[in-house]
Amino acid sequence: MNTRPFWVIVRKEIADYLHSWRFFILIGIIMLTCLGSLYTALSGITKAAAATDTRVEFLFLRLFTISNGTVPSFMSFITFLGPLLGIGLGFDAINSERNKGTLSRILAQPVPRDYVINAKFAAALLVIGAAFFALGLLVMGIGILVTGIELTFEEFLRIISYLLMSLVYVAFWLNLSILFSVLFKQPATAALSGIAVWLFFSVFYNMIIELLGNALAPGELTVESILSYESTMMFLLRLSPAYLFSEVTKTLLYPTVNTLGSSILASEQQFFMIPDTPLSFVQSLLVCWPQLTAMIAATLICFGVSYYIFMRQEIRSRS
Repeated sequence: MNTRPFWVIVRKEIADYLHSWRFFILIGIIMLTCLGSLYTALSGITKAAAATDTRVEFLFLRLFTISNGTVPSFMSFITFLGPLLGIGLGFDAINSERNKGTLSRILAQPVPRDYVINAKFAAALLVIGAAFFALGLLVMGIGILVTGIELTFEEFLRIISYLLMSLVYVAFWLNLSILFSVLFKQPATAALSGIAVWLFFSVFYNMIIELLGNALAPGELTVESILSYESTMMFLLRLSPAYLFSEVTKTLLYPTVNTLGSSILASEQQFFMIPDTPLSFVQSLLVCWPQLTAMIAATLICFGVSYYIFMRQEIRSRS
């Protein structure tokens, strides 16, 4: 199979992204906000590092999680703003080519149709991945230089895994926006649809679940009814990709988190005085493995649906 046309399209898409203002604006917002959270985290960590054994407390990981209450943490910014980067790079992937008439010209060449959508996705993912890893390594470098905290190999593995999971999370929103770009002819409609879904899961979904929780609360407090209520609420919360991502990042960046899910389990842990012993990296991965699998599955399903619809669409000049 000749893959040269695929990589030609990938290089062309990467060049387009790197010369577009929207990419620089979106990545600039994320970089400035994350560096702002890093500045507040550094001030708290520097004081704690003088009195704490850094190897035991995983102080370096707090660069990504700590907040002083005024500026959210690095982790919170990536969870909130990362989807915007995916939506911003994918909302006009197909419909802009269709409106300009260039899609029919590309397919008039000896280029398989699936190369087009695969290359669009691969190019955007490479650009987002390079930006995220550059930002993550920049935070690590600044943290080492300013605090002098020694970065252990396990902390490095946890941070790299967190960056990879952030890439999977943003890839879900990228695929969703590519799906809208396949479904809708106008880029504005596709962009608004993607932002509407993002706003729904980021702002309104938790409110709706809270209202449902009040309505579904058991009248008679038995063990069975409480467990059933907790499992139902957790199932509803885990339908949100943002909630799944928050569980994965919490497990990776907080080594003492040894269970996810029901608050009852956390209460039992406190009741039976189970110590908050940090888990190894592999054990933390096993704890969040179901959430991680669900995130990858949701990303693949979005890509599969957009791929299927694009391959079955009729392509005409300026159609």
